[in-house]
Amino acid sequence: MTRLKIGDEWWTAPAESDSGDLVMVTGRRGVEPVIASGKFNDRIEVTWKYAPATGGMPDDGTARLMEQVDNALKEEFARDAVAVLTGIYTGGGERNWVFYVSNLNSFQYRFNHALAKFEQLPLEIYAEHDPEWNEYCEMRSQTEIMDGE
Repeated sequence: MTRLKIGDEWWTAPAESDSGDLVMVTGRRGVEPVIASGKFNDRIEVTWKYAPATGGMPDDGTARLMEQVDNALKEEFARDAVAVLTGIYTGGGERNWVFYVSNLNSFQYRFNHALAKFEQLPLEIYAEHDPEWNEYCEMRSQTEIMDGE
């Protein structure tokens, strides 16, 4: 079985929430082989709502815990690419991780495995069929910073 080559280069850019709060958007480059495979047709959005500090961002302790969760998710899905993390949005009182998934059951197993070492987290999960990668394309067109910008 040929393993997909998935990029691990990211960009971060500021955006604005509907309420005017700063939202930092982090997007992944190099996912074209994943899109072209036609196997990652479902989008999973994981939301962590938090009490915002100044400007809608998480306080220092919450930000540190979120970074640990980020690392655990990236490590888990690097081992078994049943899902690809494509975007992270932080601001306006919430953090959102966006994944494109090839198998929902395998994603659930891997996701739970990645977070097993943490106390219960206040996460909400939403799934949608998105074979055109509409969310990713919109995020990229609105926020991607190219080299040299």
